[in-house]
Amino acid sequence: EEEIVKIVKQKVNELLQTDFNALLTLLYRIDVNEEKLKWLLETNRDKDAADIISGLIIERQLQKIKSRKAFKTNSNNISEEDKW
Repeated sequence: EEEIVKIVKQKVNELLQTDFNALLTLLYRIDVNEEKLKWLLETNRDKDAADIISGLIIERQLQKIKSRKAFKTNSNNISEEDKW
């Protein structure tokens, strides 16, 4: 887990320095909450922006995994008549 955090942070840092538009596109595609990101960056000015952004990316990806698992579990409980 620590290795994943490290890798994501390195990539975010690289994009912050070299291709900010690509970072914004990535955040949009991952569906990171823009308001939460703005608030965290504003209220944590003493923290590394790459730490904050990578934390939100990982948090969002974990939410998606949890949601997909829940949906998969629930879809297995649907009767054959109700499935399309």
